[in-house]
Amino acid sequence: MTHPFHPLRGQRVAILYERRLRGVRLYVCEGPLGSIGILEDATDRGPEPAACPLSVEVLAELVALVAALDGSAVEEKR
Repeated sequence: MTHPFHPLRGQRVAILYERRLRGVRLYVCEGPLGSIGILEDATDRGPEPAACPLSVEVLAELVALVAALDGSAVEEKR
């Protein structure tokens, strides 16, 4: 477990099986109180984190999201 805020951070858990959930890989693992679902990006099997917290790609997605939200707010006022 590599997610910084997960209670099992730094621990290894056995993967029972994996599946796709909304296009993201989910690992169903053996936890201390039963089986738990863990998203791939919270594990060491996910992609490597970006070198800096905000990449150009993330900022471009943010700009598109803000523009879409701003456009819907303008339409609601009409």
